[in-house]
Amino acid sequence: MSNKTEATAIIKSHVIWAMGGGLIPIPLVDFAAVTAIQLEMIQQLAQLYGVNYSRSMGKTFVSALTGTTLARLGASFIKAIPGIGSVIGGASMSITSGASTYAVGQVVINHFETGGSLSDFVEEKVKSAYDSAFEKGKGYVSDLEKEEGDKAADIYQTLEKLGQLKEQGVLTEEEFQTKKAELLSRI
Repeated sequence: MSNKTEATAIIKSHVIWAMGGGLIPIPLVDFAAVTAIQLEMIQQLAQLYGVNYSRSMGKTFVSALTGTTLARLGASFIKAIPGIGSVIGGASMSITSGASTYAVGQVVINHFETGGSLSDFVEEKVKSAYDSAFEKGKGYVSDLEKEEGDKAADIYQTLEKLGQLKEQGVLTEEEFQTKKAELLSRI
């Protein structure tokens, strides 16, 4: 399998996770979950392309791309409105989170394929590429929603429960990783 094919699969699974993360009904927790998902995606892509990765470099890269996250934060805060807020905010945050994750992934692939690393990017250039990919990401997310339905939310909820079991000591790290891989293979 080529790097591009494998990278596309990594992005797709993380977009689905991000869409599920955007549905978390608690403001700012959804935002933090999506950021963590994007960082994990970058780490996997860096490993695939043999690029050095550190969490701080990943955060710097994501911040450079998604610096204007006011729309995402706004969707997150809408969830605080009793009743209808969680429905409107969740739907909006899910779409925005998926599109943003798609865009981050596309920029990372393009940057790595041209020999770039997480420490040598030109912010204006990657930000412009992100903005363009974000628009394409909205269509990609819409298509995924049609394909996947509630599957992403179900998988995300299961992953969250597995994480809780790991924290409680019911599952070992190895068991958690095995179950996580099993769930992701369904996507």
